[in-house]
Amino acid sequence: MTGRSGDWTDLGRAWTAPFPGGVLLAAILSGTVMSGTIMAARAAPDIRLAPHRAAYDLTLATIKGGDTVSASGTMTYAVTDACTAWSTQQELRLQTVSRSGGVTSLVSDYATLESKDGRHLVFRTVQTSDGRPVTRVMGEATTGPSGGEIHYTQPVPHSVTLPAGTLFPMAHTAAIIRAAGSGAPSISPMLFDGTGDDGAQYTYVMLLGWGGPPSSSGFPALAHLPSGRVHVAFYTPSSHDMRPDYAIGMRYFANGVSDQLDMDFGDFTMRGTLRSFSLGSVPPGGDRHRC
Repeated sequence: MTGRSGDWTDLGRAWTAPFPGGVLLAAILSGTVMSGTIMAARAAPDIRLAPHRAAYDLTLATIKGGDTVSASGTMTYAVTDACTAWSTQQELRLQTVSRSGGVTSLVSDYATLESKDGRHLVFRTVQTSDGRPVTRVMGEATTGPSGGEIHYTQPVPHSVTLPAGTLFPMAHTAAIIRAAGSGAPSISPMLFDGTGDDGAQYTYVMLLGWGGPPSSSGFPALAHLPSGRVHVAFYTPSSHDMRPDYAIGMRYFANGVSDQLDMDFGDFTMRGTLRSFSLGSVPPGGDRHRC
């Protein structure tokens, strides 16, 4: 999952992970996993992310001020194993009601193609408000041990440098799961997910416990997996504010699937409940690691 909050342009950055989907804080927060360790997590043989499709119902949890008095929505997230890459599609639909009674329908359509070695990402984000286009972000990016670069084609063609150690969404998920399984209390990798045209984000990830199966999940394919709670905060590199732009909590399973979402948009928070879930197919031959 991915994310920042604020106006609707930022709401599309709500999950990469998660989904969910990238810290100036790295210098002052403890429990950090250094970039070399994070880079190694990309190819970790013990991290087996699963192709799947998940649908979530979003309900209003709390109102903390501002103009929004009601919110509801849905989110679908699909991961497809494309042999040498992961293809992801996420659609977030949110309806909010203001204090004056105005209703706004917000849609974020997000798609990526990420190489399994974690070094190349093609991305597209399209956001609309009441059917009117708000923003469109497209391009591709590369990253590696010494850094990388983003080449945007929309909204305006331009390039942005990526710092060394920056992770793309699926690699970010793998890094979280590996750190949780090793008992680390937190990590702080940089993330680029393709939801904004201003480059990478800082993330601070708190790992709140990792336990073996069975879990309380009602889906048998998940109940037999190790799982644990995770809290991810997202920060703008240029900001000196200790408050995150966006934060999300979730339960992660060892295959990268999430449930029990807590999404903080600043003025209000929403709870995400996993309504339906199915595992996807692997490439021909039956082995997703040999195509």
